[in-house]
Amino acid sequence: MASLERSFGFRDVVPEERQSRIRAVFNAVAPRYDLMNDLMSFGIHRLWKRTLARSIRTPADARVVDLAGGTGDVARLLARQPGRRVWVVDPSVAMMAAGRRREDQGDIGWVAGEAEALPFGDASLDLVTISFGLRNATRPEAALEEIRRVLKPGGRFVCLEFSRPHFWLKPFYDLYSFLVIPRLGAWVAGQPSAYHYLVESIRRFPDQRAFAAMMESAGFEAVRWNNLSFGIACLHFGVRPT
Repeated sequence: MASLERSFGFRDVVPEERQSRIRAVFNAVAPRYDLMNDLMSFGIHRLWKRTLARSIRTPADARVVDLAGGTGDVARLLARQPGRRVWVVDPSVAMMAAGRRREDQGDIGWVAGEAEALPFGDASLDLVTISFGLRNATRPEAALEEIRRVLKPGGRFVCLEFSRPHFWLKPFYDLYSFLVIPRLGAWVAGQPSAYHYLVESIRRFPDQRAFAAMMESAGFEAVRWNNLSFGIACLHFGVRPT
């Protein structure tokens, strides 16, 4: 399967070049991104994101960032709690523009930025979330350290990401991922190569235990995870130490 990533040009490139190519992927799929998510997951991604939003408790006046927030679907859920100030931070201006055109965009701030260099001060945020975006960071370890930097002591980090499904489901999931999803990408979004990359990026991302270890290495405590849909997706939780 590594040949898929190589054919798209993401192997053996410097981080800056890989970063620009990933941004090009999301700029290309932005107009149909939400529709593709619905089709690829049969709408289940919305249930996963609602589970993320329900799992979070913050102070009434919390400062919240949804990193790699794209069109703002998670940020809109987070902004439903009165008093929260929520920002979407994403490197793709096209993705955020698609979200801002929605009638239900809510009271959300939109900021262009990278996970490895967040435009916020030290210890300035109560909560950082990221959904299906950390695997696209050029340096995930550096992104985790940056997230820890901007969180207040006791601040929470929640990551929703694809992970490793249960052994009995994995063969069927792999067939669907590599045979069906790129064809959907060609049919609906006109971008089969982009969805080849997105599928391959899921395979490269660490499994539940390995990512928990990464979070601990980045300085988070109370690290835990909660599998969703038999491990197809996973919620990871961590806290900046006080």
